[in-house]
Amino acid sequence: MDTGRAAHPAGGEIPAPVPGGDRTPRTERAEPLPFTPDTLLWDMTGDIRVLLYLPAALVLQVAHPAVGAGVDEHSVFRTDPWGRARRSLDSLQLWIYGGDRAVEEGRRLRRLHRDIKGTDTRGRPYHALSPASYAWVHATGFPVFLRAAEYLFRPFDEAGEQRLHAEARRLGFILGIRERDMPGSVEEFWTYFDAVVHDELERTLVVEELLDPRRSVPPPDGAGAALRLLWPVLRPALLRLQVFVTKGLLPPVARERLDIPWTPRDERRLRLFGRVVRTVVPRLPERLRYLPVAYAARRAARA
Repeated sequence: MDTGRAAHPAGGEIPAPVPGGDRTPRTERAEPLPFTPDTLLWDMTGDIRVLLYLPAALVLQVAHPAVGAGVDEHSVFRTDPWGRARRSLDSLQLWIYGGDRAVEEGRRLRRLHRDIKGTDTRGRPYHALSPASYAWVHATGFPVFLRAAEYLFRPFDEAGEQRLHAEARRLGFILGIRERDMPGSVEEFWTYFDAVVHDELERTLVVEELLDPRRSVPPPDGAGAALRLLWPVLRPALLRLQVFVTKGLLPPVARERLDIPWTPRDERRLRLFGRVVRTVVPRLPERLRYLPVAYAARRAARA
């Protein structure tokens, strides 16, 4: 089965391994290690390109019936889309750049999800912290990071993919996920991923909404008068681009499962878009290339 893994040419460009840079806690009782500048996620997660690929991970998450039902019934993403996105992004940045605060942020998220429960679209009871659904939300990051690297950054070679997986597990510990609930190797991950896609994923109501370029989205919070005036013209074009990139960065096996059309012409357009992004973004000043939390963390690390 095609899992949508990125092609890994022998010359894939990744930072050289640093001793200890991909260490993962060996026991569930060990205190999770905060991320440092020698890690892959330190470079990727704060880059503004995260705004392009994060929606693909979200679609994978809410395609799980339990996660989709929880978001549908308990999230404010419809009534406060910009606030919800900002809070999610702030939390994500803390996981990577928060140092000792990262572990507390993981605990805060678990407390936040403690009372989220209900019945999914298949009539099954769900709880947000059940291992199957909570671990799936975390697991969606690894394949989307690989897809983002292929199109928007530089593809990983085999060693880079293994290193990224080790860092993803390290992030899982920060989020309070047990070792036995995360695949132990890249090979185990793809076996797990294929099984969840085949047995669980479906085109939930939230998936439909996130992939609808005609959905109603208000101007960003705090938008000036000019942006509010132009928003009816800008919104359709921005949403079409966002939905197009989201579809393209989904692993092909997930697109097939969710019945999301994708043509060879779409693929060519996405690769052209990716070349433009790869050319422009690295040339931006650091304060524009990285989100504020990441920019501050990078400056502090150098100091």
